[in-house]
Amino acid sequence: MNFNTDRLKLTEIIWDDLEDIHALQSVFEVDEFNTVGIPKDIEETRNNIKPFVEAKGSNKQSKYTWSIRIANTDEFIGLAGISLSNDKFRIGQIFYKLHPKFWGKGYATEVSKKIIDLGFTHFNLHRIEAGFATENIRSKRVLEKCGMIKEGVYRKILPIRGNWVDSCIYAITEEDIK
Repeated sequence: MNFNTDRLKLTEIIWDDLEDIHALQSVFEVDEFNTVGIPKDIEETRNNIKPFVEAKGSNKQSKYTWSIRIANTDEFIGLAGISLSNDKFRIGQIFYKLHPKFWGKGYATEVSKKIIDLGFTHFNLHRIEAGFATENIRSKRVLEKCGMIKEGVYRKILPIRGNWVDSCIYAITEEDIK
Protein backbone atom coordinates (compact mmCIF):
# COMPACT_ATOMS: atom_id res chain seq x y z
CA MET A 1 0.00 0.00 0.00
CA ASN A 2 1.66 3.17 -1.24
CA PHE A 3 0.20 6.67 -1.52
CA ASN A 4 0.99 10.31 -2.19
CA THR A 5 0.18 13.62 -0.56
CA ASP A 6 0.52 17.01 -2.24
CA ARG A 7 4.29 17.10 -1.75
CA LEU A 8 5.29 13.63 -0.60
CA LYS A 9 5.22 10.00 -1.59
CA LEU A 10 4.96 7.22 0.96
CA THR A 11 5.94 3.66 0.16
CA GLU A 12 5.97 0.66 2.46
CA ILE A 13 9.52 0.12 3.64
CA ILE A 14 11.69 -2.40 1.83
CA TRP A 15 15.24 -3.64 2.40
CA ASP A 16 16.55 -0.96 0.03
CA ASP A 17 15.46 1.63 2.65
CA LEU A 18 17.71 0.13 5.34
CA GLU A 19 20.58 2.61 5.06
CA ASP A 20 18.24 5.63 5.02
CA ILE A 21 16.32 4.31 8.03
CA HIS A 22 19.53 3.58 9.93
CA ALA A 23 20.85 7.08 9.22
CA LEU A 24 17.54 8.62 10.41
CA GLN A 25 17.44 6.59 13.61
CA SER A 26 21.06 7.48 14.36
CA VAL A 27 20.34 11.23 14.60
CA PHE A 28 20.28 12.42 18.23
CA GLU A 29 17.45 14.94 17.67
CA VAL A 30 15.28 12.19 16.15
CA ASP A 31 16.01 9.93 19.10
CA GLU A 32 15.37 12.60 21.75
CA PHE A 33 11.81 11.39 22.45
CA ASN A 34 12.07 7.90 20.93
CA THR A 35 11.79 4.69 22.97
CA VAL A 36 13.78 2.60 20.45
CA GLY A 37 17.06 4.39 21.06
CA ILE A 38 19.93 4.95 18.67
CA PRO A 39 20.88 1.62 17.05
CA LYS A 40 24.39 0.41 17.81
CA ASP A 41 24.88 -0.67 14.19
CA ILE A 42 23.02 -1.27 10.94
CA GLU A 43 22.30 -4.90 11.94
CA GLU A 44 20.26 -3.67 14.90
CA THR A 45 18.29 -1.46 12.52
CA ARG A 46 17.83 -4.44 10.18
CA ASN A 47 16.41 -6.50 13.08
CA ASN A 48 14.14 -3.60 14.13
CA ILE A 49 12.55 -3.24 10.69
CA LYS A 50 12.48 -6.93 9.75
CA PRO A 51 8.91 -7.59 11.03
CA PHE A 52 7.57 -4.64 9.02
CA VAL A 53 9.36 -5.53 5.80
CA GLU A 54 8.36 -9.19 6.04
CA ALA A 55 4.71 -8.45 6.92
CA LYS A 56 4.23 -6.37 3.77
CA GLY A 57 1.45 -7.73 1.62
CA SER A 58 0.26 -10.41 4.04
CA ASN A 59 -3.51 -10.67 4.31
CA LYS A 60 -3.25 -10.35 8.11
CA GLN A 61 -0.97 -7.30 8.02
CA SER A 62 -1.71 -5.07 11.02
CA LYS A 63 1.34 -2.77 10.99
CA TYR A 64 2.33 -0.50 8.14
CA THR A 65 5.53 1.52 8.03
CA TRP A 66 6.18 3.86 5.13
CA SER A 67 9.29 5.67 4.01
CA ILE A 68 8.55 9.32 3.35
CA ARG A 69 10.16 10.93 0.31
CA ILE A 70 9.88 14.31 -1.35
CA ALA A 71 7.73 13.61 -4.41
CA ASN A 72 9.70 15.59 -6.98
CA THR A 73 13.24 14.66 -5.78
CA ASP A 74 12.76 11.21 -4.20
CA GLU A 75 14.81 12.39 -1.19
CA PHE A 76 14.22 10.29 1.94
CA ILE A 77 13.01 12.47 4.82
CA GLY A 78 11.53 10.06 7.35
CA LEU A 79 9.16 7.31 8.39
CA ALA A 80 5.50 7.08 9.30
CA GLY A 81 3.19 4.25 10.19
CA ILE A 82 0.02 2.89 11.64
CA SER A 83 -0.70 -0.14 13.82
CA LEU A 84 -4.20 -1.58 13.60
CA SER A 85 -6.10 -3.45 16.26
CA ASN A 86 -7.42 -6.71 14.88
CA ASP A 87 -10.62 -6.70 16.84
CA LYS A 88 -14.03 -5.11 17.21
CA PHE A 89 -12.54 -1.94 18.71
CA ARG A 90 -11.29 -0.72 15.28
CA ILE A 91 -8.40 1.32 16.69
CA GLY A 92 -5.29 2.54 14.92
CA GLN A 93 -2.19 4.12 16.37
CA ILE A 94 -0.06 6.38 14.19
CA PHE A 95 3.55 7.57 14.33
CA TYR A 96 5.89 9.72 12.29
CA LYS A 97 9.60 10.43 12.45
CA LEU A 98 11.32 13.04 10.27
CA HIS A 99 14.92 14.09 9.83
CA PRO A 100 15.43 17.44 11.64
CA LYS A 101 16.35 19.31 8.46
CA PHE A 102 12.74 18.74 7.35
CA TRP A 103 11.10 19.89 10.59
CA GLY A 104 8.91 22.99 10.49
CA LYS A 105 7.82 22.54 6.87
CA GLY A 106 4.41 20.96 7.54
CA TYR A 107 5.45 17.49 6.36
CA ALA A 108 4.55 15.68 9.60
CA THR A 109 1.09 17.27 9.57
CA GLU A 110 0.60 16.48 5.88
CA VAL A 111 1.55 12.83 6.40
CA SER A 112 -0.46 12.44 9.60
CA LYS A 113 -3.61 13.90 8.06
CA LYS A 114 -3.30 11.49 5.13
CA ILE A 115 -2.76 8.47 7.40
CA ILE A 116 -5.74 9.51 9.55
CA ASP A 117 -7.86 9.77 6.39
CA LEU A 118 -6.69 6.31 5.26
CA GLY A 119 -7.42 4.96 8.73
CA PHE A 120 -11.04 5.96 8.50
CA THR A 121 -11.67 5.41 4.77
CA HIS A 122 -9.48 2.42 3.89
CA PHE A 123 -9.07 0.57 7.20
CA ASN A 124 -12.58 1.37 8.50
CA LEU A 125 -11.28 2.47 11.90
CA HIS A 126 -13.44 4.00 14.57
CA ARG A 127 -10.61 5.67 16.51
CA ILE A 128 -7.04 6.73 15.80
CA GLU A 129 -4.57 7.48 18.58
CA ALA A 130 -1.07 8.87 18.93
CA GLY A 131 1.16 9.21 21.93
CA PHE A 132 4.26 11.28 22.55
CA ALA A 133 6.59 12.25 25.38
CA THR A 134 4.97 15.20 27.13
CA GLU A 135 7.98 17.44 26.45
CA ASN A 136 7.72 16.87 22.68
CA ILE A 137 5.91 20.11 21.84
CA ARG A 138 6.40 19.61 18.08
CA SER A 139 4.35 16.41 18.12
CA LYS A 140 1.67 18.09 20.21
CA ARG A 141 1.30 20.80 17.54
CA VAL A 142 1.18 18.27 14.69
CA LEU A 143 -1.57 16.21 16.30
CA GLU A 144 -3.64 19.27 17.18
CA LYS A 145 -3.38 20.50 13.56
CA CYS A 146 -4.74 17.09 12.54
CA GLY A 147 -7.83 17.56 14.72
CA MET A 148 -6.75 15.16 17.44
CA ILE A 149 -7.78 15.88 21.02
CA LYS A 150 -5.74 15.38 24.18
CA GLU A 151 -7.30 12.66 26.28
CA GLY A 152 -4.81 12.29 29.07
CA VAL A 153 -1.35 11.45 30.28
CA TYR A 154 0.16 8.06 30.99
CA ARG A 155 2.56 8.61 33.85
CA LYS A 156 6.12 7.27 33.61
CA ILE A 157 5.34 4.87 30.74
CA LEU A 158 8.03 5.62 28.13
CA PRO A 159 11.56 4.28 28.66
CA ILE A 160 13.75 6.94 27.06
CA ARG A 161 17.53 6.80 27.56
CA GLY A 162 17.31 5.20 30.99
CA ASN A 163 14.49 7.38 32.33
CA TRP A 164 10.76 6.82 32.59
CA VAL A 165 8.84 9.74 31.10
CA ASP A 166 5.18 10.65 30.79
CA SER A 167 3.26 10.25 27.53
CA CYS A 168 0.39 12.43 26.28
CA ILE A 169 -2.36 10.53 24.49
CA TYR A 170 -4.25 12.22 21.67
CA ALA A 171 -7.07 10.71 19.62
CA ILE A 172 -9.63 11.37 16.94
CA THR A 173 -12.76 9.33 16.19
CA GLU A 174 -14.70 8.88 13.00
CA GLU A 175 -17.46 11.10 14.45
CA ASP A 176 -14.96 13.95 14.97
CA ILE A 177 -14.37 14.33 11.23
CA LYS A 178 -17.98 14.18 10.03
